[in-house]
Amino acid sequence: MSLELMSAFLPSIPKQAVDEIEKCNGFTSRFGLTLSRQDVIELVETRNLSLKKYGRIEFGGGIIDKIIREFCDSPYISMHNYVETLHELIEIFYFYKNETLDLISDDELIKFMKSSFDGKCQGSIELLSERELDKMAHNLRYAPDCSGDNEGEDDEDCEY
Repeated sequence: MSLELMSAFLPSIPKQAVDEIEKCNGFTSRFGLTLSRQDVIELVETRNLSLKKYGRIEFGGGIIDKIIREFCDSPYISMHNYVETLHELIEIFYFYKNETLDLISDDELIKFMKSSFDGKCQGSIELLSERELDKMAHNLRYAPDCSGDNEGEDDEDCEY
């Protein structure tokens, strides 16, 4: 089905957003990762649902292409799990933008997500969301004391 025909049924899918995300295939193909037009449309739908769910608005192209470019070289992402992982990362991103009270920029959050995903989480979306991002959001909201008086904390470096 053509995008124009789909747009008649799904007017919330802007053609510009779809085109921008499709352009990422030129970059990600060197890692063996590509998205079909239908995949892209579904990713934009996920973004729109997440924005609505978390009461957020977004101007411009959004973060999907930033997430794609940041995560495409992960050793834990293959064509087998690429699309599903992107859907989950988009959902997690918007949830934690709210949880961090917007105290961290989009780019910083995406970089933290990637570093944690490839590092401590070893490709686990669950560990990323339920441990690393949760800990980071808590520390941002409640400004932890990094003076060394926080015995029992497993974050000795006060990384978050």
